Amino acid sequence: MRPENQSSVSQFLLLGLPIRPEQHGVFFTLFLGMYLTTVLGNLLIVLLIRLDSRLHTPMYFFLSHLALTDVSFSSVTVPKMLTNMQTQHPSIPYEACISQTYFFILFADLDNFLITSMAYDRYVAICHPLRYTTFLCQSLCIMLVALSWVIACACALLHTLLLARLSFCTDHIIPHFFCDLSALLKLSCSDTSLNQLVIFTAGLAAIMLPFLCILVSYGYIGATILQVPSTTGICKALSTCGSHLSVLTLYYGAIIGLYFLPSSSNTNDKNIIASVMYTVVTPMLNPFIYSLRNKDIKGALRKLLSKKTFSSN
Repeated sequence: MRPENQSSVSQFLLLGLPIRPEQHGVFFTLFLGMYLTTVLGNLLIVLLIRLDSRLHTPMYFFLSHLALTDVSFSSVTVPKMLTNMQTQHPSIPYEACISQTYFFILFADLDNFLITSMAYDRYVAICHPLRYTTFLCQSLCIMLVALSWVIACACALLHTLLLARLSFCTDHIIPHFFCDLSALLKLSCSDTSLNQLVIFTAGLAAIMLPFLCILVSYGYIGATILQVPSTTGICKALSTCGSHLSVLTLYYGAIIGLYFLPSSSNTNDKNIIASVMYTVVTPMLNPFIYSLRNKDIKGALRKLLSKKTFSSN
């Protein structure tokens, strides 16, 4: 039989999370609460940084962009997942699936580049504190964020254009809760060797190179701390880097669990769980990490609440 081309594929079927139908209500409530927490928490971080002049520093400039990226990242997949939990036919149109893949890659890469920029900020703050404002001027911060957007958009566009040229057979079932690129490539009837090559090379550039930059930054930070082995210096360094290290652990922990740990018989379930970690859990936890461990954020929140209380009186 002659395989259908992509123009005849009108929709894909998303199997969703590996849960029983009777559990959909519980998981719908759980993920809805997590998504609302993600949106409200990250937007609160952006609002506090915007309103409090003490937070108009490079670190919080990057943090505000990371918060907006986390909201967008979760919004790419979670609303559709919640909708599919309430329907008997969890399908997604072909065009919407391709678009979802594009925005998923875009915000995943953007998240990665912003975290790397924040690592550079921490390196300058600890290793060159007297030249902090010189090294991280406003123009450089804007350039780093703009460059992150350009590279992330280019990577996402490259993957999406290569995906759009593929043909798909009669099998249109995606064993995932969103249009995952690797899952779509497995459904294709076309030769995907070029796609796999680009995934390997672009993934190496977009994930491993920033990760190496982060390791180098923290290597210098560690060396600087060891030169002044005092309890006060170590505590100050941990206070400065603690929140960022926590975010790094969550973000790269999920990626390492997904791509580098040995596969098992339930590989697909493992992939879905890892995807839930970095698309739902990590964006939700980031505001808590930065607010609970950060005196400036807590101070800005108290200031905002005191203003609201005073105005209401």
